[in-house]
Amino acid sequence: MHHARGVCSFRPGFRALLCALAVALPGLALAQDQAGNTAVHAETWPTAHSPLPPDLKLERRIQALLASMTTEEKVGQIIQADINSTTPEDVRNYHLGSILAGGNSKPGGGRFADPQQWLAAADAYARAAMQVPKGRPAIPLLFGIDAIHGNAGVTGATVFPHNVGLGATHDPELIRKIGAATAEEVRAIGLNWAFAPTLAVPQDVRWGRSYEGFSSNPKRVAEYAPAAVEGLQGTPGTHEFLDAKHVLASAKHFLGDGGTHNGADQGDAQISEATLRDIHGAGYPPAIDAGVQSVMASFSSWNGVKMSGNKGLLTDVLKDRWHFDGFAVGDWNSHGQVAGCSNEDCPAAINAGLDMLMAPDSWRGLYQHTLQEVRNGTIPMARLDDAVTRVLRVKLRMGLFDTSLPSKQPLAGKFALLGDAAHRALARQAVRESLVLLKNEHHLLPLDPHKHILVAGDGADSIPKQSGGWTLTWQGAGTTNANFPHAQSIWSGIREQVAAAGGSATLSVDGSFTHKPDVAIVVFGEDPYAEFQGDIPNLAYKPDDDSDLQLLKHLHAQGVPVVAVFLSGRVLWVNPEINASDAFVAAWLPGSEGGGIADVLLRKRDGSIQYDFHGKLAYNWPRTAAQTNQADPNPLFPYDYGLSYADDGDLAALSEDPGIRLDNAQSGVYFARGKPTKGYSLILTDAGGDTKPIIAMPASSTQGDLHVTAVDYHVQEDARRLAWSGQHPAQFAITASNAQDLLRQTNGDMQIVALLRVDVLAHGDATVGVGCGANCHAEIPVQTALSGVQKGHWTRLGVPLKCLQKHGADMSRIDQPFVLRNAPGTTISIASVTLAANADRSVECAEP
Repeated sequence: MHHARGVCSFRPGFRALLCALAVALPGLALAQDQAGNTAVHAETWPTAHSPLPPDLKLERRIQALLASMTTEEKVGQIIQADINSTTPEDVRNYHLGSILAGGNSKPGGGRFADPQQWLAAADAYARAAMQVPKGRPAIPLLFGIDAIHGNAGVTGATVFPHNVGLGATHDPELIRKIGAATAEEVRAIGLNWAFAPTLAVPQDVRWGRSYEGFSSNPKRVAEYAPAAVEGLQGTPGTHEFLDAKHVLASAKHFLGDGGTHNGADQGDAQISEATLRDIHGAGYPPAIDAGVQSVMASFSSWNGVKMSGNKGLLTDVLKDRWHFDGFAVGDWNSHGQVAGCSNEDCPAAINAGLDMLMAPDSWRGLYQHTLQEVRNGTIPMARLDDAVTRVLRVKLRMGLFDTSLPSKQPLAGKFALLGDAAHRALARQAVRESLVLLKNEHHLLPLDPHKHILVAGDGADSIPKQSGGWTLTWQGAGTTNANFPHAQSIWSGIREQVAAAGGSATLSVDGSFTHKPDVAIVVFGEDPYAEFQGDIPNLAYKPDDDSDLQLLKHLHAQGVPVVAVFLSGRVLWVNPEINASDAFVAAWLPGSEGGGIADVLLRKRDGSIQYDFHGKLAYNWPRTAAQTNQADPNPLFPYDYGLSYADDGDLAALSEDPGIRLDNAQSGVYFARGKPTKGYSLILTDAGGDTKPIIAMPASSTQGDLHVTAVDYHVQEDARRLAWSGQHPAQFAITASNAQDLLRQTNGDMQIVALLRVDVLAHGDATVGVGCGANCHAEIPVQTALSGVQKGHWTRLGVPLKCLQKHGADMSRIDQPFVLRNAPGTTISIASVTLAANADRSVECAEP
């Protein structure tokens, strides 16, 4: 246990003063031990206890196994590899104790996989783990997946609302049922571990993972934690606990991931120990009391110290103070961010208390280094044995040693469980209960289904948009409705009920109509995102794109009453959109059951109410775009706010002053709405090297090889047409005033994505590239990709960052994030260039 008083003697001068203050005022949490860990006063933390009584028979079995294992076998048990980088033979040869399927990892290496592929893969890896030489211990495998809102990485699965919506239901029993349904759908494909629940308590929802948190209120998170854990694992003390119908759960991300400075993903929680304990730690003791068997360490830091290397929290608090007897696992290469570590070498994380290191693509090097460090004493054998003991204890509690292949388990292969009618009904209930009504002018809602209803907005008929991130793909992008065979869009749910009542419903994404509707339902909101891509600089909704607002205003100006259905992963400043609506509904990210929205918005055929609004805000709704702190005492709508149909839903006009300048676009947006975003410029370069910035439209390169004119994409002149009409190739480039570091984004599926339209494609070479300073650039041939794009249609064409790195780009200093070169005769229009993962078509990465 680390104590501030014992540390101070090692800190001369000013640091000694800080240490003395930390002793006098423990909440400051400023002291650090000689290893750099922020000192933790573990005795001030609440207690927790595993609900499982001591089992001497089980512990003796663990010790017998441990005594029979070689050091190589032990090291393998504490390393987790991703299926994209690991074969069943690797599992067998390296004695790996666990594998995972990351957000973009699918059996067979494709973008999607069917349930049978998942089950076959589970069998192949599990079989390999048990194929050991005679006389050696056969230790079964853990196989984890990010089933954070249902088993949503699998085609056909039920997609439940994200936690941000579930927090508004105020219904722990519903959370328990969702966990149980998710466990069944995970078991159906042969897997046994879900990386859930997230117990973050987001305080700054600029963080792109905010939708994974139930609430900004620690009491709500503490209330939900045991229900979520018991739903996934079963209730301790019953025969269902960790049986073949349940899965291993992970409480994550330990600790303070929702309290980082400026809401930065993988950032630093610069907060006192009291805040860390009382707010961000609130969900963990109840989860441990409910029997959670794994806890996932966060990427983030606390006062400068990475969680994956914080012994005071991983060991002194989690294991000693809270008596957690399961195992602590790292996040995706999170150990590599610990001071002095790399992805392939990190004894500090193991010595700090991590029992399993998630090393998706770095596992081989990590295995070799860890083995060497155990042998030379850098990692004590006692620490390795403790880690392996914890992993074996969980596997024995799950009964894995006494079972056969995954496909032989009771639920395995029962693919009808994916999108099962009962599960979908449960998800639909969750949608109904999560909706929060913020405005209902003159009691416009509920709507008469006998009327003529116009349904508009780009979210109306988009299951990917209503489902958000961590849905089939990591960022939730690059999918269509066709990828969701059991799901229903919001439009489909409305149309179904209106048709049944004898009314009429028309879908018109842009809001146009020939026959004036009685009312319009406009569904709009955030596009799918996940960690770090979803980080934003302030809480303004789409500050560089007011097309949704213009749609609301356009309908309203024509005398059409407007119901706004807002899809988002967080509370956002939408005062202009609320003002332009007669009714405003926060629908969060409802998932696969869009019909649940129609259940609440529409009356029954006889005019009575089907379902009233049930949801209450689990976060404070911001008054301005600058109101980023959930602790701000003056929100627009406070925590627990939400109207019912009986309430007066009239709302005075809201201020449309965002409280902050909105010229700082979302990070990763380089060009949009006809202009470069702040900090970027557009440059034309002729074959001879002459450069010329684009100042106004139209524009031409110095020698006239490339001409640029304004064209329309969504609104007037919001795109640019590039015409290569000279005798030589020329290039169009987006140049940054300051180089940016994209190394972190390169570790994933991020791409430079251009929303473009091919008007004319000439024969010759075409490339997309990046610049990275003097004598540093990389370019990828894109002629084949462009020729495959349907002419005259807008397409999101992506170039993977990994490919650009492979071709020589220094991703740590990108000063030209987009360079397009084409042969004379080509004409291409571009509407936007962004850093994203949602390309319609990706460029194949050829060898350099």
